Amino acid sequence: MKNSNYMASKKETVDLSIKENISRLLTSIPEDVKLIAVSKTRTVEEMKEAYASGLRDFGENKVQELTKKYDEFDESVRWHLIGHLQRNKVKYIVGKVSLIHSLDSARLLAEIEKQYASAGLDADVLIEINIGREENKTGILPEELEEMLIQCEKCSHVKVKGLMTVLPICGEDEQKQYFRQVRHIWDSLRERQYSNIEMKYLSMGMTGDYKTAIIEGSNMVRIGEGIFGKRNYNI
Repeated sequence: MKNSNYMASKKETVDLSIKENISRLLTSIPEDVKLIAVSKTRTVEEMKEAYASGLRDFGENKVQELTKKYDEFDESVRWHLIGHLQRNKVKYIVGKVSLIHSLDSARLLAEIEKQYASAGLDADVLIEINIGREENKTGILPEELEEMLIQCEKCSHVKVKGLMTVLPICGEDEQKQYFRQVRHIWDSLRERQYSNIEMKYLSMGMTGDYKTAIIEGSNMVRIGEGIFGKRNYNI
């Protein structure tokens, strides 16, 4: 009985921490900024605590993990694929994902178009910008964006809803500069007329830099450790 009570008490502490973190975040984030709970590597129990606290947008990095968790929640949950999407995995998320954050190549675009066309559905996507020009990260370079937009306009089932970026590890001053660069690109695209493209979302900012991102114009932030605590890589 002693061990059982200890485990129950420990669980309540963890649950309370998640609830408090969400309450703090929702208080500090403007109402027009969408909060994505980054649930990669998190247990379903942790996610259900976040759900009970009012969150409905969850972000996963891997298709296999997303599809495994998908049936554990009702249709009110909006799933976001925020990690690199391999072309051979696209077919598994059709009809399940609310927003793909990581469109990063013409070949991936073609596969998304193909799979969603086969299902008679539309895919909402964000174009990922590699603003730090890091060779070990996905995303297109700013000078490649125009060609990507041309290809997106040729699609019938892919709808671009904005831009996403992940910053290099850097100081706050550099963060501001990177965020401003992406915001400038986003603003310039908002002034143009497209058939398949609208700049509705600017997905910038994670646990360590979301406050700076919001100041610089982000209206969608992706927060994991700030909600769930330190990540568990052993599940």
